[in-house]
Amino acid sequence: MPILTANLGLAGPSSITLFALSQLFTGNATPAPAAHHNGGFPKICLKCAVSKRPFSFRSVVRASVSVSGDALTKGGEEEAAVASANAANGVPYPDVAKQARWSADWKAARAYNESGLIYKGRVEGFNGGGLLVRFYSLVGFLPFPQLSPSHSCKESDKNIQEVAKGLIGSVVPVKVIQADEDGRKLIFSEKEAVWSKFSGQINVGDIFQARVGSVEDYGAFVHLRFPDGLYHLTGLVHVSEVSWDLVQDVRDILSEGDEVRIKVINIDREKSRITLSMKQLEEDPLLETLDKVIPQDGSVNSDASGTNSSSKIDPLPGLETIIQELLQEEGIEDVRINRQGFEKRVVSQDLQLWLSNAPPTDKKFILLARAGRQVQEIQLTTLLDQDGIRKALQRVLERVP
Repeated sequence: MPILTANLGLAGPSSITLFALSQLFTGNATPAPAAHHNGGFPKICLKCAVSKRPFSFRSVVRASVSVSGDALTKGGEEEAAVASANAANGVPYPDVAKQARWSADWKAARAYNESGLIYKGRVEGFNGGGLLVRFYSLVGFLPFPQLSPSHSCKESDKNIQEVAKGLIGSVVPVKVIQADEDGRKLIFSEKEAVWSKFSGQINVGDIFQARVGSVEDYGAFVHLRFPDGLYHLTGLVHVSEVSWDLVQDVRDILSEGDEVRIKVINIDREKSRITLSMKQLEEDPLLETLDKVIPQDGSVNSDASGTNSSSKIDPLPGLETIIQELLQEEGIEDVRINRQGFEKRVVSQDLQLWLSNAPPTDKKFILLARAGRQVQEIQLTTLLDQDGIRKALQRVLERVP
């Protein structure tokens, strides 16, 4: 009538082996104490405590957890099984059994942390910083910043405390991101669990309807809406990707709760980060400059002023020095300002030089100089090809302070 101990142990880098609890005894026989006193706990013999009064039960079953790939199964140990029998027969629950169960559950928490597997835990309460989530006999902490954005977006009229109250009793998928038994810290992340499920459904270039979450000095965090209508993942629209216009303060353009369209421009799957852009869904103002501000037929539209006489155009600040240096480069015969216009938006207050994508034609090549709303077309007469012009311009910019 033996009881075999059950412990959680690692059998390899990614597998868990269960030493199963089995052959729980039934009957009134009382074993002799000397037959099994070969170690164990020094202060109390649990088997003797149980066997002092007759009892009968069929089995004691501990919770089990299935793991994809290798098997991860959590069984109970001898002390937990006997303690359950004790409770059924009116015998007090020993502290040693409770401690053994906690120790096994901390081992399970560390296994989840190391493997990155998802655990589904029940929300038992909340405090000022997050949710309290049950993990077997332990209670862990799910900070509010680690919640999936789907909760707050679904009930946008509620504050975070009201959302948390509504989650009590529900089951949420989480990953264990910290399991410190000595410090009694068991921390969960729902965001990390949701990332595992939904990040494979997005790709660079995808366009999403989205909702603005928090707005910071450096950009805005935006929640992506998926086909199921829920907002599962969050990405960052950097201040430089909000608009082609010069943005001094993101808050002048975006506010929490705004509905926007965004484009995915980068995904860092190792760091679970998504980079988004709003401006790349708008027309590039450089194309607007080429096609509208300075029409290709040489005329100037109603929003721009210009002339084909370079003598009547004052170069943008800093441009005259660049023109003089370009004339010193071998292969460049002439540099002149052909015409100018004014853009509808400010891209940068600083002077910028833009190379034309078109190769030189009849020894002619076009540069665009931009500052504020003003744009000037610069014509180079050169023997250089497009790559040679780019290198010459780089050398000039290195010389110009």
